[in-house]
Amino acid sequence: MSHPTSPAPAPSSTPASAAVVWPDARRHAAFDAWLAPLAAAHGLHSTSLRPASADASFRRYLRVDTSTPGQSCIVMDAPPDKEDCRPFVQVQSLMQAAGLNVPQILAWDEAQGFMLLSDLGAQTLIEALDPERPQDAFAWYQQATDALLQWQLASRPGVLPPYDEALLRRELALFPDWYIARHRGTTLDAAQQAVLDHAFNRIVAHNLAAPSVFVHRDFMTRNLMVPTTPGGPLGVLDFQDAVYGPITYDIASLLRDAFISWDENFVIDITVRYWEKARKAGLVGASSASGWGADFGEFYRSVEWMGLQRHLKVAGIFARLTLRDGKPRYLQDTPRFLHYIRTTTDRYRELGPLRKLIDQIEGTEVAMGYAFGRV
Repeated sequence: MSHPTSPAPAPSSTPASAAVVWPDARRHAAFDAWLAPLAAAHGLHSTSLRPASADASFRRYLRVDTSTPGQSCIVMDAPPDKEDCRPFVQVQSLMQAAGLNVPQILAWDEAQGFMLLSDLGAQTLIEALDPERPQDAFAWYQQATDALLQWQLASRPGVLPPYDEALLRRELALFPDWYIARHRGTTLDAAQQAVLDHAFNRIVAHNLAAPSVFVHRDFMTRNLMVPTTPGGPLGVLDFQDAVYGPITYDIASLLRDAFISWDENFVIDITVRYWEKARKAGLVGASSASGWGADFGEFYRSVEWMGLQRHLKVAGIFARLTLRDGKPRYLQDTPRFLHYIRTTTDRYRELGPLRKLIDQIEGTEVAMGYAFGRV
């Protein structure tokens, strides 16, 4: 997950490059040697180099001004012993061919993990949104789902890694391994483990029943960029983990965002409009085994189950970022995705035991009584 920011330029009396910290002097020297010829070729002002974003991985992004007023480029610094840039390059090519607005690769040193990219701007979509004003967000989300459909319509099997059962289970395992055991310090007893295993089996089976398309895998408002020109397309970032898998994943990521929440009426409105467009495009059809093309309720149910898988995974990832990588800010959003988990497990009767287990782990009390309206 990359989180672009717009840090203020350094004071004129101090080179902006001073804001970039290089813990490894040899890598710093290698970077300077790589950038020097590019600075001349692309009109880069090397002294303007500054941080452009924070990232949950080991890669980072730097911004550097060009000789054209108001324009800049982005440098990706991805140590090759920790990050593989080849998936980024592959998916960038696929998205560009599909007509999406993605960064252009201007230069790439594969061996050293340096890349020069075009700059899609400094404002992420989440920065343009106000959860209290969904009417203002409507057009943005329509643009986002249009871009998503454009990506999905380019899908074909055998190109990207499959989002198969093995990967789904590896992701779900992050929740007990990192969130329950390490973050909460809880050891599950046999009965609790059986509840978790049973829930995971149902979640995986349910999600594997979805039609397969290209999946961005982190399609959310922090990875979408506001157009730099009015009426332009949204920019798409952080796509290097793309796979071929459930069509429900990216729409769940977009509307059950780990960093911004919406009233369910708004979520349903955007989802049903996406579903209608996906039907017309032939991505979901009434003839499919799911029958989603004829029944939005079934499609929405499957989006919720896919979202549940994602939020269990994200809980584990955020705990790992805190405990292993020293990035505690991510866990500040724990209440949001725990709310998503509770809402979904409370809505579907077969997930009731998982809801009870979550409450046991979190140490919360559940009021006794009858629940109506669960399906």
